Amino acid sequence: MTSVLSGVADELDPRLLEHRRELTGYCYRMLGSSFDADDAVQETLVRAWKSFGSFEGRSSLRSWLYRIATNVCLDQLSGRQRRALPMDLSGSPWSPVEASLAAKRPADAWVEPVLDRQVLPEDGDPAERAVARESVRLAFVAALQHLPPRQRAVLLLRDVLRWHADEVATLLESTVASVNSALQRARATLAAMGGTPEERPLDADHRDLLARYLDAFERYDIDAFVALLHEDATQHMPPFEMWLGSAADIGTWMLGPGSGCRDSRVMLTEANGCPAVAQWRPTADGGHAPWALHVLEIEDGRIRHQTSFLDLDNDLFAQLGLPATPDAQPAAG
Repeated sequence: MTSVLSGVADELDPRLLEHRRELTGYCYRMLGSSFDADDAVQETLVRAWKSFGSFEGRSSLRSWLYRIATNVCLDQLSGRQRRALPMDLSGSPWSPVEASLAAKRPADAWVEPVLDRQVLPEDGDPAERAVARESVRLAFVAALQHLPPRQRAVLLLRDVLRWHADEVATLLESTVASVNSALQRARATLAAMGGTPEERPLDADHRDLLARYLDAFERYDIDAFVALLHEDATQHMPPFEMWLGSAADIGTWMLGPGSGCRDSRVMLTEANGCPAVAQWRPTADGGHAPWALHVLEIEDGRIRHQTSFLDLDNDLFAQLGLPATPDAQPAAG
């Protein structure tokens, strides 16, 4: 799809491209995948480009693009199983042993990460930015996947993008009563799952914590690393089904099956509305190669959750615009 868009990029009206970032955020929340979101936005822009001459301005350009993007996402979701996180699949943590790596699922089984700079507005009202940041947190995106696709669209358009009910009804070719009913059901489902987003600002203490995290990881001082975690901290490792349920188990894992991460290089970034750490693991030739993006949830001055998205197929970093080596500059975007 990227090649299709690159072939028409010079012909696209600049007004279409102005909405690309926010459309990517919307499609990501709908689909739970940065790869699929990128494809959906590409398809949206191509469809808009092909029919732009017949766009008569009966709605705003933004509303028209969202209608196209919604239809693209609904088409993609048709007949597809929901994406999840490892803790969604198993009620109990795994033992930190090599055998746990035998349980692996394909990439399309998992919610995927997205960098903040790919989906969040660069400026604007601080309150709106806070809502946008919370609405791409992994737990919220994973909870969204439990909603039927049309309910998902209604909740995002109403509660995240703040559209009026009549605007959503027009977009979905539905009625206000139907939209309000779908919103009520969607809210109830998310509340029952604990998926309602809450703002968690990053303060100076968090920045100090992150600096110590980076230092402990690069030195591979596991005692210092574990001290930064809550005692009941958890860690996921997609594409593996396994997850760890305590700081002690995370430390055991890093000194056991995960010991190949010793001498890694790391860099702080932001993903899914949270601090994140890109990791390059050492290679046999003395260099470093992309290995994982760790998305961190911080509570009460320590790390509560760590979701480690492993780049086993060598395409995650490229998709996110992260550099192939720790000494390179990140790609613009």
